[in-house]
Amino acid sequence: MDTYLHKPLPLQCTRGFQFAQAMLFAIEEINNSTDLLPGVSLGYKIYDECGSIARSVKVALALTTDNTVVAALSKTACTRPSQVQAIIGETSSSPCMAIATVLGPFYIPMISHFATCACLSDKTKYPSFLRTIPSDYYQSRALAHLVKYFGWTWVGAIRNNDDYGNNGMATFTETAQQLGIYPSDKIQEIIDIVKTSTSKVIVAFMSHMDMDVLIHVLSQHNLTEYQWILQHIKNIYFKTKEGEEVYFDENGDPAAKYEIINWQPRENGVHVSVCSEKCPPGTRKVLQKGRPVCCYDCIRCAEGEISNITDSVTCVRCHPEYWSNERRDACIKKEAVYLSYEEIMGALLTAASVFGTCTTAGVAQIFFKHRKTPIVRANNSELSFLLLFSLILCFLCSLTFIGQPSEWSCMLRHVAFGITFVLCISCVLGKTILVLMAFRATRPDSNMKLFGHTQQRLCVLGFTLIQVVICIIWLTSSPPFPFKNFKEFKDKIILECALGSAVGYWAVLGYIGILAILCFIFAFLARKLPDNFNEAKFITFSMLIFCAVWITFIPAYVSSPGKFSVAVEIFAILASSFGLLFCIFIPKCYIILLKPEKNTKKNMMGKKAPH
Repeated sequence: MDTYLHKPLPLQCTRGFQFAQAMLFAIEEINNSTDLLPGVSLGYKIYDECGSIARSVKVALALTTDNTVVAALSKTACTRPSQVQAIIGETSSSPCMAIATVLGPFYIPMISHFATCACLSDKTKYPSFLRTIPSDYYQSRALAHLVKYFGWTWVGAIRNNDDYGNNGMATFTETAQQLGIYPSDKIQEIIDIVKTSTSKVIVAFMSHMDMDVLIHVLSQHNLTEYQWILQHIKNIYFKTKEGEEVYFDENGDPAAKYEIINWQPRENGVHVSVCSEKCPPGTRKVLQKGRPVCCYDCIRCAEGEISNITDSVTCVRCHPEYWSNERRDACIKKEAVYLSYEEIMGALLTAASVFGTCTTAGVAQIFFKHRKTPIVRANNSELSFLLLFSLILCFLCSLTFIGQPSEWSCMLRHVAFGITFVLCISCVLGKTILVLMAFRATRPDSNMKLFGHTQQRLCVLGFTLIQVVICIIWLTSSPPFPFKNFKEFKDKIILECALGSAVGYWAVLGYIGILAILCFIFAFLARKLPDNFNEAKFITFSMLIFCAVWITFIPAYVSSPGKFSVAVEIFAILASSFGLLFCIFIPKCYIILLKPEKNTKKNMMGKKAPH
């Protein structure tokens, strides 16, 4: 019991700070919205009641008599003197009852966010009071029904000795009696115990001076205007962003919604008063629809996104060159992927390229050693050696496609490929034209004068120069360049060579294809010429392989992802090079090494017997 022998402690005016912050946030949201109150800025002035009923009435008086209202966004005074249109608050039921009793006759709207006493629903006493939290009337009745449902025979109830606690307990005991949970004499016994207990009762008095000032002021900032405002507030209906309906019933109460929480002790005996556990790093909070903001699910961040704090509401996307780790709480640098010499596929292709180069060099050595024999001298040995040299370049150019792309390697690989293959096909085309003209001649050396050594060299040089010009135009207009591809794989970066100008790339391939088709046509026409060793027949086979490889290459190249497209291109280069080498030179090497008796001029120029 207070003896009032000592000076009371000063009021602690901090408990409403969180509520004030929430109100400021709501005001700013409304003022920033183009839908709610367009063209109107809400103002505010905040007082703290410091947990005192007397101070609550005093600050209510100050709000209704002060014209200075600060705008929430501009932080400047309003453009015209404006009386307070409504009071937001109070938090507790008892202060609300005191304020609403004073302001009720003047119809000044008062909206509370936390006062739940059922007594405040009495519109005869509190005609201008509204609230956004359900009345305890329904909660108390629900608790009584729970007691009935579970068959409990004795329940301990704790209440505050104020209007909130007293009214809630009264509703609970009344409903329990109606449900027949306790006999009436036992309820009376409990009431008697309460009456004879030493519970402290706090009585708050309002000074006559405050009452006189309030009546004097309000009797003048119009009752009709307040009644009009109050009526509009009662008719409010809208939905929040979360889909929750906001409205007031005839008693100024919202729709009643409650949650039943079953507290269970943990191993350490601590109870947790939250709906959901904290969301760890790597997850984000997603509110559960229709439930309080403390009820949420922890959703794992998507691939490529992270959260590195607890209870994060969003996940942050990693930089394009980074990817989320397995725990989704950190971004790690993506693996750079390209066709390298160290991996199995790159090593095999390198070995095939080196093997083809060595094989071609071996064939060239055999031809040089037997350069004076008829089979080597036939059909211009100079073109044969130039063809072998171009094949070596074709095998070697495939190596430029392996390794990390750079600005120079991207330009070199495509230019080297285009020029060496045209040089190769030009030599084959020269040999094919020479065979065709030689066997179509009406007399010896008649056509050889028209397509002699000089003409053959000019033919090869001219065809090759055309490809050189195409490559120069490609390189000067829009050359190939190194490119980081983020689209093929989410967690990897593909380092590749962008074509620059796709027209230039396909012009290089198209020109090679035209020469190959032309060479195939000439070789096909000369395939049945009556000689014992008809080179045109082998050229026809080599061009068939060449065309088949590159026709297959186009769809495979387009559909292959990342470094596999490079591997497909290298395979096409090697396959077509091996096709030319084996079909044109291996039959000659067979005769040189294993059938030397057939390596005579007589045998080479002999005619086949007719079938």
